[in-house]
Amino acid sequence: MSTSATPRERLLDAAGELFYRDGVNIGVDALCKAAGVSKKSMYQLFRSKDELIAESLASRGPAYQSLLYPAGEDGRTPRERILAVFRRQDDLVAAGNYLGCPYVSTAVELKNPEHPGSVVARHFKQQLTDFFHRELAKADADDPATLAVQLTMIFDGASARAVVRAQPLGGIGAVTAGALLDAAGVRASELAMH
Repeated sequence: MSTSATPRERLLDAAGELFYRDGVNIGVDALCKAAGVSKKSMYQLFRSKDELIAESLASRGPAYQSLLYPAGEDGRTPRERILAVFRRQDDLVAAGNYLGCPYVSTAVELKNPEHPGSVVARHFKQQLTDFFHRELAKADADDPATLAVQLTMIFDGASARAVVRAQPLGGIGAVTAGALLDAAGVRASELAMH
């Protein structure tokens, strides 16, 4: 954490790390200690711990997405762009310290769909589904909305499996997503085949 970071930035960084590693039930005292910020300052910056949960998740979202999503239009087919997300998930798991999808983990732990953290989690999970939907629409897939939800479920299932088994995925997410895409007729073009 940068020493030039503001107390708000330090709290968001510490909360994001601790909530992901230890869960959202970590105490305010531990959060404040990790951030080097007093409880009084925390409550001046955030109305509640619930607000801090939501904002820390939102602040980490774009960085997590950039780890998963392929950059802009990169010349790959929609199928390859979709499978790239699963390959990146594989890489994250294989690198170690993977504790699951931060959005699913937060929502499951909170157990309240109206909690501000659950709302943020749902927003970012919807962005993954929307990414899949856009790519499937480019590929002229039948029923891209349903396929996008199915791909998101494969992603979330692979994430849960990685956590439960505490071992690398070995490509199972990409293979499963590929089988779904094959069944839907979203095949690799001759140029994109390796």
